[in-house]
Amino acid sequence: MAAGKSLRICEKGHKFYKTSECKSCPACDKENKPKSGFLSNLSAPARNALVFEGIDTLEKLSNYTEKEILKLHGIGPASLPIMRTSLEEEGLSFKK
Repeated sequence: MAAGKSLRICEKGHKFYKTSECKSCPACDKENKPKSGFLSNLSAPARNALVFEGIDTLEKLSNYTEKEILKLHGIGPASLPIMRTSLEEEGLSFKK
């Protein structure tokens, strides 16, 4: 075990180690990954951040600015091009 990591056990009994307060279980994240749609292209932390905020469609995503999305815990700069491309494919964009 790496320094600073603590053992966690999710509701389903999966054991994992985390350094942060994030309660996201890697095994559950993998099981719950969508097979299609823009959320399927994102990392688990980014996907979880959006879903936690109720952003589960591109239409909802288009109501936010890139700056607002980047403020969400779990969203990093690498996620923006993926979201931007998904929006553009549907004729949408981030709010200006």
